Amino acid sequence: MSSAPGHSRLTKTHRVSIAGVAALGAASLALTLLPGGGSAEAGTQDMATVATVASQGSNTVQASIAEQHSFADKRVKDAAAAKAKAEAKVKADAKAKAAAKAKADAKKRADERAAASRAAARKPVYANNLDGWIREALAVMQAKGIPGSYDGLHRNIMRESTGNPRAMNGWDINAQNGTPSVGLLQVIQPTFNAYHVPGTPHDIYNPVSNITAAANYAADRYGSIDNVNGAY
Repeated sequence: MSSAPGHSRLTKTHRVSIAGVAALGAASLALTLLPGGGSAEAGTQDMATVATVASQGSNTVQASIAEQHSFADKRVKDAAAAKAKAEAKVKADAKAKAAAKAKADAKKRADERAAASRAAARKPVYANNLDGWIREALAVMQAKGIPGSYDGLHRNIMRESTGNPRAMNGWDINAQNGTPSVGLLQVIQPTFNAYHVPGTPHDIYNPVSNITAAANYAADRYGSIDNVNGAY
């Protein structure tokens, strides 16, 4: 049931206080109603009783107020302690998460460095001669899925350029059309541009680039450089 406008409910302290006052008033009223023949001693005893009741009521009110203050203080302290504990946990969790992330990042970087180091150690070093160029080209071709063998490459290179990476045909039809065949496998520039293998220099005179582009073209037209036995 709601209280009337402008009035608040009676607290426990109010109720106790009112009870004490009511008891005191009742005792005083009883004295006024005593017959006039009452003795002074009886009156004194009655007054003492009234004072005792009033004192007990006051003590009860004070004790109740003190109890409420103590309870309120405890609740405030408990709430503050719970809040501090929650904040400390949030900070600790954030710190632990940051530390875990930093550790994971450091491990990832270390793993990447180790992998790069192993890859560098495994990367073969090819000789800067016809044998080295063919072997390096074969490694690129294998990685890109371009067919061809050492013998097939070597046979065609020797026929086309005798192993000279700067060789140029200045008399055939391609040369007459302004696009001479050049390099180890005598490739013209338009063919080189169309069949250049990514990962190799975009330089028609580069031995590995020339070999792989020509092998890529031969694979597309003849199935493999191994199937080429003449001018192509």
